[in-house]
Amino acid sequence: MSVEAAIARVRDLIGERLSTSPSVRDLHGQNESYFTPVPPDAVAFPHSTEEVSAIVKICNEELCPIVAWGTGTSLEGHAVAFNGGISLDMSEMNRVLEIHAEDMDAVVQPGVTREQLNTELRATGLFFPVDPGANASLGGMAATRASGTTAVRYGTMRENVMALEVVLADGRIIRTGSRARKSSAGYDLTKLMIGSEGTLGIITELTVKLQGQPDSITAAVCPFPDMPSAVNTVIQTIQMGVPMARIEIVDPVAIRAVNISGSMSLPEVPHLFVEFHGTEAGAKEQVELFGEIAREHGCMGFEWSANLEERNRLWHARHNFYYASLKLKPGCRALSTDVCVPISRLAEALLETAEEIAESGMISPIIGHVGDGNFHCGFLIDPEKPEELELAKKLTHSMNRRAIRLGGTVTGEHGVGVGKKRYMEEEHGAGYAVMAEIKRALDPKNILNPGKVVEVN
Repeated sequence: MSVEAAIARVRDLIGERLSTSPSVRDLHGQNESYFTPVPPDAVAFPHSTEEVSAIVKICNEELCPIVAWGTGTSLEGHAVAFNGGISLDMSEMNRVLEIHAEDMDAVVQPGVTREQLNTELRATGLFFPVDPGANASLGGMAATRASGTTAVRYGTMRENVMALEVVLADGRIIRTGSRARKSSAGYDLTKLMIGSEGTLGIITELTVKLQGQPDSITAAVCPFPDMPSAVNTVIQTIQMGVPMARIEIVDPVAIRAVNISGSMSLPEVPHLFVEFHGTEAGAKEQVELFGEIAREHGCMGFEWSANLEERNRLWHARHNFYYASLKLKPGCRALSTDVCVPISRLAEALLETAEEIAESGMISPIIGHVGDGNFHCGFLIDPEKPEELELAKKLTHSMNRRAIRLGGTVTGEHGVGVGKKRYMEEEHGAGYAVMAEIKRALDPKNILNPGKVVEVN
């Protein structure tokens, strides 16, 4: 039993769609964070659930690690084959299989990206709402329990996936959930798989909820004199039940990055980027109520727009923030991290984090989906200066411990991978050992994305 034997058997199964080319392997060893690239031994490109099942069965028999790959946009090393083995690239399983407009759901293969699905939905008046920023694959989004800018209104992948088809570690194919909107029949295996990061099974099909396109969408950019004013506006807005579609905080450093990239020209002060969905009358009422709250907290003005082009420009700037931030320090890499806390502790978490970053001398923009207490830091580090990476890790550690202390979590949407694993026992207590027991039960040979989320050795 060996990795070499597994590669030979998979090549017999799928032919040229099993690649050991250095360039293909190198691509699948990369990641969007600071982890050292580690190429897998081979990359397989399956076309069907049956092929995935056969490949996984071979890997199980040969004790060969297998790591699912979507678009490679994850931030905690989730898709890197640190233990070698086969990278299972799901990008060629990219068909929208069914759209049930009358039931507001769709059935897709895991390689379908969110932008691809929404393009196919244009004629139906429906859309898929989960928006992590990157044009990620839906399989990867489910595996990492992704969320994003619209989660405050529409929820995360946990709330928007109704059913899955999954290949288990021994090659068995199971279906979880159904197209019914609710069920009380048995254990919720769908939710178990969502967020498991490919450690319990390989997702080969998803049934997802769709939403109706709102009659009116209005967006705004709102500057504030300081971070407390912006954060307190968010807290009061959420506590008063204003149905925001998006409410994002962008600190002055992040605004500078957006300006340098040429996306916008804004004063370098804290901003809220907000969006309202609804009927024309409803959205207008929401805008007016939010405006009153913001003015009470010192908002310095509003730039409103219901124009599609202007709204797209606003959210394009927000979504491309990661790449814009790299221009603040040419040649740098970013250690991107996130935490999430109860909304009542958001000001404390954000302001303590900002103060600690300022004292460290690091450059680290802060942005956040603050409507649900989630915010991100991007520590800019020189790859030639290991001391900067160590300082960034120290600051990240402080953020994680602070989030747990305030009743929150070390990651609201990036996931665990390898980067957050060290905090899992502190956050989950005895529950973390139960996660390991589940892993052992479903993957006793530890071939599925080994070393991620839990340790079972």
